[in-house]
Amino acid sequence: METKYWKLTKQEKIDIEMIQEASTLLKQGETVAFPTETVYGLGADATNSEAVSKIFAAKGRPQDNPLIAHVANKQQLERLVCGWPAYVDKLMEAFAPGPLTFVLPSNGVCAENVTAGLSTIGVRIPSHPIARWLLRVCDLPIAAPSANLSGKPSPTSAEHVWTDLQGKIAGVVDGGATGVGLESTVIDCTQDIPIILRPGGITQEEIKEITGAVMIDPALANQSERPKSPGMKYKHYSPEVPLYIVEGSLEAIQRKINQLKMEGKLVGLMASTKATNHLTADEVIPLGDNLTQIASKLYDALRTFKNGKVDIIISESFSEKGIGQAVMNRLKKAASQYIELN
Repeated sequence: METKYWKLTKQEKIDIEMIQEASTLLKQGETVAFPTETVYGLGADATNSEAVSKIFAAKGRPQDNPLIAHVANKQQLERLVCGWPAYVDKLMEAFAPGPLTFVLPSNGVCAENVTAGLSTIGVRIPSHPIARWLLRVCDLPIAAPSANLSGKPSPTSAEHVWTDLQGKIAGVVDGGATGVGLESTVIDCTQDIPIILRPGGITQEEIKEITGAVMIDPALANQSERPKSPGMKYKHYSPEVPLYIVEGSLEAIQRKINQLKMEGKLVGLMASTKATNHLTADEVIPLGDNLTQIASKLYDALRTFKNGKVDIIISESFSEKGIGQAVMNRLKKAASQYIELN
């Protein structure tokens, strides 16, 4: 399959002709990757089961893993669901458009392979200007998981998408690097109190400030539960080589690196900039000075380490406060081992 490539940037005036071309492909039942403020999504018409099946085929994604429908505004969202509790309006006012996905009762407009047979559907309104233009022009709900091969780190640039999916999808809209760098927070809004199904760009603390109460879904810890949201059941985000998360002092982390090197291993390290100033390894990637920067650089770092250049990646363990909860959620799903050292 020939994959079309459109080069756009958020800084420049959006080329409506390119958006129209991408929209036409989506209306014809094809798959198109496009940027959001979280990661790049692989989109297809959420009302067309045959189009949606092309997402699963291109990604190699398990069929029981539900997809998120993306819409341009609240009016488009209302077309897909059967209503919601009053706190959802408050959350929408605070965080939509933005990296927050609402799981609500489905009215059946979207195809069954979007919802994976569930009675609910995840819907969000992205804030990225290119995504919103595309959604307005095609006037369709667009099912869009991350635009990567299933199990690999999610794409935060069009280059990542091209590496994974060139020749497997109809088009890629290049809008530059994404912002948040981690997928949206997913909340179940079918109960009296919202339940976080997947941590992401909107934190537990921010949601609680709006709703007064928020719960964490047990399936985040119990992987045998049937997934209500993407990213809950299967191993995700894995780099080419094994990843070890190491919790401990900088001295303990360096000892672990030295031990692996004595065993003949080439060791990659990703950690906060402060930590990398005090640690040495064969390849070192500083992730930034705070958790927001670390979140935005995490997937690119995981993709940078290549088999042949390193044999093992060591990652520092991070605080789970704020967006750190999402960072550690993704790292733990990608990791081969979690090591606690004194």
